[in-house]
Amino acid sequence: MNKGDLRKKYINFRKKLSLSEVDDMSLKIANQALQLDIWDFEFYHLFLSISKQKEINTEYLLQIIFGKDANAVVPKVRGEILEHFLLTDTTKLRLSKWDIPEPVNGIKIEPSQIDVVFLPLLAYDKQGHRIGYGKGFYDKFLSNCRPESLKIGLSFFEPEAEDIEVSDHDIALDYCITPESIHKFKSN
Repeated sequence: MNKGDLRKKYINFRKKLSLSEVDDMSLKIANQALQLDIWDFEFYHLFLSISKQKEINTEYLLQIIFGKDANAVVPKVRGEILEHFLLTDTTKLRLSKWDIPEPVNGIKIEPSQIDVVFLPLLAYDKQGHRIGYGKGFYDKFLSNCRPESLKIGLSFFEPEAEDIEVSDHDIALDYCITPESIHKFKSN
């Protein structure tokens, strides 16, 4: 199945979820994340959910990050790239043209500073290849992170059985967390 067909398939899967299912599965994903040995780092990059797209509610992960006295970093789209800002109590958020909550301004964080990246995705396979919405923002961002930065996808669904087509610029996940399991893709 090609990337376009997979996007449609998983967008439709999400549309069928009730808001209470989204919330329940989001909490389970956060609880699964607590099983990983990833909570001694300093900077955690986390996308803020597009609620109308029934994305995973990352508020639960945000609470874990703050509970561990770590720093949460959130993205903002600037042209063709993502910029990254420290999320604090005083950070003002505004919805972008895609209804993504984004920081208005704040303390900029460089990709090379980020230790763990929680990634949005629509689909992924058993090798850790992911499909997002197709704009390439996250692949560009990940190419500027340190190679040892952990890349963790979040999904309501299990991986696709067949391999996803891969482009030269695609960067694979280290893990993907679902409500019921944690998938590890390469040696860490």
